[in-house]
Amino acid sequence: MKLIFAGTPEFAAAALDALIAAGHEIALVLTQPDRPAGRGMKLKPSPVKQLALSHGLRVEQPSSLKNEEAQQMLRDIGAELMVVAAYGLILPQAVLDIPALGCLNIHASLLPRWRGAAPIQRAILANDGETGITIMQMDAGLDTGAMLSIYPLSISHEETAISLHDKLSALGARAIVETLATLPGLTAVVQPEEGVSYAQKLNKEEARVNWQQDASTIARAIRAYNPAPGAHTLLQGEPLKLWMAHTMAGSATPGLVVEVSADGIIVGSTEGLVVLTTLQAAGGKRLPAREFAAGRNLVGVQLGA
Repeated sequence: MKLIFAGTPEFAAAALDALIAAGHEIALVLTQPDRPAGRGMKLKPSPVKQLALSHGLRVEQPSSLKNEEAQQMLRDIGAELMVVAAYGLILPQAVLDIPALGCLNIHASLLPRWRGAAPIQRAILANDGETGITIMQMDAGLDTGAMLSIYPLSISHEETAISLHDKLSALGARAIVETLATLPGLTAVVQPEEGVSYAQKLNKEEARVNWQQDASTIARAIRAYNPAPGAHTLLQGEPLKLWMAHTMAGSATPGLVVEVSADGIIVGSTEGLVVLTTLQAAGGKRLPAREFAAGRNLVGVQLGA
């Protein structure tokens, strides 16, 4: 098929790569404008742009699709379909109507659960046992379009946002290729009204660990905010990032370090104990708990203060 592809991060790049490998004609790639990144804050192209250019594809980076100039550019392509994955721009109805077969979105949840910006992290935070990919016919709403195909995926007990992202990225790439291969025979199913939930955008403040929670909730939060925005607390007044954790039975004052073992740094909560296994001090590197604890007298220290 002759396609327009719209996407920006690694999640979208995996889908673009699969569509190229499947032999589709990618007539145009839309992606977000280059952003400052790294210590030098130099402009860096998105993963989708880098991949597209490596294949010699045409890339455009409009700041909006609401103007007539951008919309005429899309009309001139004459694409049968637009595939959208984590693009980052709102597609107005005028754009949705341009391709003959409309626009399909690769969404990282089992809709209607977790519509919105952060479905991967919200699924982990909510202790969902399952998530997946939904290929959806886009409409003007927020992830409200009719569903063409659904690909479920189990969430493991040790899942982090980055590990789940990578699994869903690969699954999304497979899902869009298979969906396009069977598109003429697929019937779009309207999303049910029951079970709707919204995955609000993440912010740094919510990633501050609340030690007045049970151990399972805290450990899930640490994994859900890995890699961004990064769960954090205070260690003797200094910022401390927490990257990996699990739980164990026991009880102790919430936030109090009660033991440093080969397994990790063990901290109290309102129910159960949190075992911190990967940590990062301000200005330092990510370290296994044993290396982080070396030379530090942590037992009896109250985290978060």
